[in-house]
Amino acid sequence: MPTPIEDYAVLGDLGTAALVSLRGSVDWLCLPRFDSRACFSALLGTPEHGRWLIAPADPDAVTTRRYVGNSFVLETTHETPTGRVQVTDVMPLGDGRSDLLRRIEGVEGTVRMVHEWTVRFNYGRTRPWVARHTDDREDHTDEIITAIAGPDMLVLRGARLPHARDGHHVDEFDVVAGQVLTFSTTWFRSHDAIPPPLSVRARIRETIARSEEYAARSDYVGPYADAVTRSLLVLRGLTHQETGGIVAAATTSLPEEFGGERNWDYRFCWLRDAALTLEALLGCGYVEETALWRDWLLRAVAGDPEDMQIMYRVDGGRDLPERVLEHLPGYAGSRPVRVGNAAVDQRQTDVLGEVLISLDHARARGLEETDDSWHLQRSLVNHLAEHWEEADNGLWEIRGPLRHFTHSRAMVWAAFDRAIRAVEQHGLDGPVERWRELRDQVREEVLAKGFDAGRNSFVQHYDTTEVDASLLMLSSIGFVDGDDPRMLGTIAAVEADLLRDGLVMRYRTDTGVDGLSGDEHPFLACSFWLVTAYAKAGMTTEATELMDRLVGLTNDVGLLSEEYDPVGKRMVGNFPQAFSHLTLVGAALALAKATGEATHETR
Repeated sequence: MPTPIEDYAVLGDLGTAALVSLRGSVDWLCLPRFDSRACFSALLGTPEHGRWLIAPADPDAVTTRRYVGNSFVLETTHETPTGRVQVTDVMPLGDGRSDLLRRIEGVEGTVRMVHEWTVRFNYGRTRPWVARHTDDREDHTDEIITAIAGPDMLVLRGARLPHARDGHHVDEFDVVAGQVLTFSTTWFRSHDAIPPPLSVRARIRETIARSEEYAARSDYVGPYADAVTRSLLVLRGLTHQETGGIVAAATTSLPEEFGGERNWDYRFCWLRDAALTLEALLGCGYVEETALWRDWLLRAVAGDPEDMQIMYRVDGGRDLPERVLEHLPGYAGSRPVRVGNAAVDQRQTDVLGEVLISLDHARARGLEETDDSWHLQRSLVNHLAEHWEEADNGLWEIRGPLRHFTHSRAMVWAAFDRAIRAVEQHGLDGPVERWRELRDQVREEVLAKGFDAGRNSFVQHYDTTEVDASLLMLSSIGFVDGDDPRMLGTIAAVEADLLRDGLVMRYRTDTGVDGLSGDEHPFLACSFWLVTAYAKAGMTTEATELMDRLVGLTNDVGLLSEEYDPVGKRMVGNFPQAFSHLTLVGAALALAKATGEATHETR
């Protein structure tokens, strides 16, 4: 059986992220960037596809773990009948390197430990040339192990290094009370010199301090504060500190249905997801991050508005060809394993609305527009004005026929509305009279074609009476008031059609709208949207009850996946998922406002 998704914790250095299991196995790591090829891929296969394990030899050891304060420095304690050890894992922040440090400290008695270092570049396909060396430097002499294949090279350092055995490097040793052993794995380009060793204690201290400083900048005051803080840290952890690109998740191909085909690569920067992330950050007082992402957006989207994509690589690159990794069996046998994402070529009309909403919030929080940034937004809105009537693939990247999705149409309204607001409230220039005319025209169309009077509900698209969880956002974007009878009717329809064991599905897959086989589990972001819709409708009791349940679904270190299986009581989908965490923050903000608890909006 594979390691449950909820048994993983994430480590990160604001350039990439690693997944380490409760037992102590680093089963996923792409270096040096989120969207680079993985060198540890056991998550989607077996240990043969690469992992770094430091764990007790006793499989029945009792294990607990925690993040140190408001950081991603992970402390894991293993206790056996003979003793107790603590393993500290960290990817250091702020040094421009790609390191993963692991520190073992004997706390009590003696514990037998297992150490395995199996490197497989190119998503577990390529076995590297591995060699043992002596690293002679001026102040010290270290024994090291290097693994090289093409442009990639890893170096393993430590007081005691494992020995080669059947293509793996393995070792067993005892750790006694008071003993400290440190190990590090560092990626570098194979034509560069081997980087020098790091001071492990100093890098741990500095990483904790940087994370605490970031968390302290939040001005959120309200319910679920610990969950909000951890979610803000996750969103920061999924942001590339140099480029400003925000990835949707750290992983690819963790399935939406175990054994099914709904397996996607989320290690890219969706404009929508990034914009919604910025709304969550802005809601808690973070403005600098908006400027960083806006600059990334300018570089990524630069050129003809006709060529704007819905997603990009971390550096703004446009080439995301989707292919299948046939050599990987997939998590829990879920194939295909995909890298790249064919949805890059889809038309998703809602995206510009989300982008303009987030930038409108940024202006309200004091972020000044540059000539280039407003020129880009104005050009995109003018392009939308010429194409807004076209059908699209919708928020959920439907791979079936193009349709007029109601959520997409409402987001077209939002794009024109926020562009008008930029002119009227912030003195920017633009063809505001034309935009007003189009805004009104879009609204009339949505109310005429996207609302079913018989159900008293908005509908998924113009040719159906089915509902979609994205409709819960209509009050959040200001298209209707939260207590509008049409919104209350939509909430009731979502409850009737999309609740599964108390959690919200995106839509009913058995309608065939998405062109895919199989089913999926409740999408956590949709449940948080229902909390927000409840709060805006004044249904604070319902909002609080659902929020309590959702926050209770986080794993032991406060992380959320994309979906949740309420029957099997397990996480499903890519992990950790920005969408889940950003909607948690949004739901907390909405609930705090509805209940009168102080946030920056109400102070």
